[in-house]
Amino acid sequence: MVRVVKAVHGLNKSGNDFEFISGLVEHLKSLYNPAGLVELYTRFKEGEGEFDKLLRSILWRCLVKECGSQLSIDSGAAFKHPETFRIGDHLFVGRNANIQGRFDGRCDIGNHVWIGPGSFLDARDLIIEDHVGWGPGAKVLGSSHCGIPIDRPIIETDLVIKTVKICEWADIGTDAVLLPGVTIGKGAIIGAGSVVTEDVAAFSIVAGTPARFIRWRDGYGKATDGSL
Repeated sequence: MVRVVKAVHGLNKSGNDFEFISGLVEHLKSLYNPAGLVELYTRFKEGEGEFDKLLRSILWRCLVKECGSQLSIDSGAAFKHPETFRIGDHLFVGRNANIQGRFDGRCDIGNHVWIGPGSFLDARDLIIEDHVGWGPGAKVLGSSHCGIPIDRPIIETDLVIKTVKICEWADIGTDAVLLPGVTIGKGAIIGAGSVVTEDVAAFSIVAGTPARFIRWRDGYGKATDGSL
């Protein structure tokens, strides 16, 4: 049996947060340094109740560089160098997702983004535009060791960090892996379990290991208003 139901997160309209939140954020920032805020976050990280969920979103707001409204952080979500994160409106971060930045890096996440449970985001130079869906367990890697010189263990060689960009409307399938330096075009679909090693064209569907072009999305190229 096949059922078709309305989307939930993608159709929710961004609204204003409770009036007290901005004041509480500023108050906590005046009381705690970043290390203290991180320690405070651990107290509420695993909680399942609405109060724990609220405190997680408030503490993320205290720690990130910029944050929009309606932030939702599920239990177990982890981060590294949140001071480099810029977050838009209506971000959802699923259970046990992990977003790891770098002290001198950049992590920009747009509006209405959904990051699924168990995801791993190497966010040392990561751009996620608006209305992106990130499937459960999907991963992005932003760097690799250069492997030079050959007479040293690879893990000792320099890291090469490359920008990864996921353009608006794209959908990243469950357990997909994006490798350093790739750009996922607008409205593209990455199949579940795919390993993406090169750029993906807008409105295309790719799948496999490594990911290969399957077809264009239904309706692509048929628009009469020139929007696609």
